[in-house]
Amino acid sequence: MDNKRIDILKAEIFDKVKEYYDLVHQSKELIPGESYIPYAGRVFDEKELVSLVDASLDFWLTAGRFAKQFEKEFVQFLGVKHCLLTNSGSSANLLAISALTSPKLGERRLKPGDEVITTACAFPTTVNPIIQNNLVPVFVDVDIGTYNILADKIEAALSEKTKAIFLAHTLGNPFDLDKVMKIARKYNLWVIEDNCDALGSKYKGQYTGTFGHIATFSFYPPHHITMGEGGALVTNDTQLKRIIGSFRDWGRDCWCESGKDNTCGNRFQWQLGDLPEGYDHKYIYSHIGYNLKVTDMQAAVGVAQLKKLSDFVEARKKNWKTLYNGLEKCVDYFILPEATRNSEPSWFGFLLTVKENAPFSKNDIVSYLEDNKIATRMLFAGNIIRHPSFENLKYRIHDNLNNTDFIMNNTFWVGVYPGMTSNALKYVIKKIKTFRGQ
Repeated sequence: MDNKRIDILKAEIFDKVKEYYDLVHQSKELIPGESYIPYAGRVFDEKELVSLVDASLDFWLTAGRFAKQFEKEFVQFLGVKHCLLTNSGSSANLLAISALTSPKLGERRLKPGDEVITTACAFPTTVNPIIQNNLVPVFVDVDIGTYNILADKIEAALSEKTKAIFLAHTLGNPFDLDKVMKIARKYNLWVIEDNCDALGSKYKGQYTGTFGHIATFSFYPPHHITMGEGGALVTNDTQLKRIIGSFRDWGRDCWCESGKDNTCGNRFQWQLGDLPEGYDHKYIYSHIGYNLKVTDMQAAVGVAQLKKLSDFVEARKKNWKTLYNGLEKCVDYFILPEATRNSEPSWFGFLLTVKENAPFSKNDIVSYLEDNKIATRMLFAGNIIRHPSFENLKYRIHDNLNNTDFIMNNTFWVGVYPGMTSNALKYVIKKIKTFRGQ
């Protein structure tokens, strides 16, 4: 193989890719009132395209060298032991819950009918894996302002069947990790942090996603970094890492990386289940698993994005602060968002809740903003149990979900992603103020 010629060809290809980026993808200025101001979006340059093409030239396609590089650099960023890439944040959530049902966990495994504390004010795929694993979600109400679980209510919501707590850091705002982890330790509960909207957030100086037993991340385009599709799980527990990997990789018992054999040195010396002794360990299945791996092209984009993460986080914080400062005099009609105590959120969006005494409804202002080319979003499902998908499903509500219902009817959010320009932010503020004055 002529390595020198290969290097020359690659350099030529990458130069053309950079030229193509400048011609086709170079950022275009948002023109307030003319351009649609999105709630989120991809922020990238030629480096992502070059990395993507580099991976495609390998034609390995499935998880390979870029996936390994991303996992290594991601654990270094967060300060955790293990990272496993997967094809989406939703798959990450499914894998997190599924892993806790593993017989390898003995008495601590989650079994059908066991309960998981969560919130109904959530994205569906935080709650869906609980249902999909024949577990029972127990819904606790949330706070208006931080939009996170009312942590003081968790202990009273527990029963003899409660085995885990699965919560998201809402729009990047950390939930009360001190209280949640204290309860988890007291009652020996598993904790899963859905960190999909909170990459880069900190609680008492420590990154969210590093407190619980497992944390999940999403790299869908609106998120803090993107692979297009893609997600990850992190853990400090080596046993959980292997179990998650098993569920992700067809349920197999073997932990060899793709393309490698006999990592354990005993490939033909195992005897598990009712299989004959010596059956190939690569084809022994210890879990009812899936194929939820990431491709190396996705990981290649993530590797380039990860280098920009710190700047992205700072941009989100700055944009959120700009909106807050511009709208802080609108408290007569709006409840403004507030960071959880002891936290530094890496904000996913800017939440606004229309007060009960306002002379307009959430639908009124959302329609107005959309008509003026400003994208809005609801706080995901609002109240998940109000949706058709939850008809006839088994769940339990602790106390009431009054705040959750109020949020469903009165709360929306606008974007703070790094692609938001100063002029775009000023336009959003102006339009909200103009509407308020109508």
